[in-house]
Amino acid sequence: MYSLKFTAESSSNDMVERDFTLGDIPGVLWSPASGAADRAPLVLLGHGGGNHKKHPAMAGRAQRLVAGCGFHVAVIDAPGHGDRPRTAHDEEEIAALYQARAAGEPEGPIVVRYNAHLAELAVPEWQATLDALQELPEIGTDGPVGYFGINMGTAIGVPLVAIDPRITAAVFGQHWPDVLAEQAKQITIPIEFDMQWDDEHIPREAGLALFDAFASKEKTLHANSGRHKELPRFEADSAVRFFARHLLGGQAAKTAV
Repeated sequence: MYSLKFTAESSSNDMVERDFTLGDIPGVLWSPASGAADRAPLVLLGHGGGNHKKHPAMAGRAQRLVAGCGFHVAVIDAPGHGDRPRTAHDEEEIAALYQARAAGEPEGPIVVRYNAHLAELAVPEWQATLDALQELPEIGTDGPVGYFGINMGTAIGVPLVAIDPRITAAVFGQHWPDVLAEQAKQITIPIEFDMQWDDEHIPREAGLALFDAFASKEKTLHANSGRHKELPRFEADSAVRFFARHLLGGQAAKTAV
């Protein structure tokens, strides 16, 4: 089993950023600058397809969670993304996606197939990463854990949350139900789910079918008008409030968002 090694550290906007590696898995952990050693909940962020651990969307969500709630936030590069090399299989799937896009053909079947493959690799990596992060004194094994991932982050997050009881609240969205629906039926924790009502890739009924599949007694659907890449930024603020409710218990978030 590999141990987590911090490789770089910087700070800005009252947030400490620490790069780490776990074997050949690169990741980043963001923590409050005023109390990086204090116990606090942990939120795992899953990045989208074609992006990476420090994509502006990840850094922005981390800033909201750290500043708004004092959480620790971690992201790892998915296989074939960020600082990780692509395999021949990655290149084939990406080429197939570009060909379908150029021909005006549906992208969904390719994305679903490729994301399912990535999830098979990434889920055990996330579990190993969580094991290592919980060994840090500022996180520990008894603190609450959340998961926040949209698009490919949902494709990886749903099977992860379905099998890992340490994760007790999750935000998902914008993915097809194929493959994921059966796993969603195993999930009973509180869920917030985002979808775009006018998504040109994911049919409205497909997004609703995935939301419906979750067995959670508490689940909330956030449906916004707009196309696939037009998810409103205020949904990130809603996710912060969601995690504040479920990971802080009776405590209020440090700062209203």
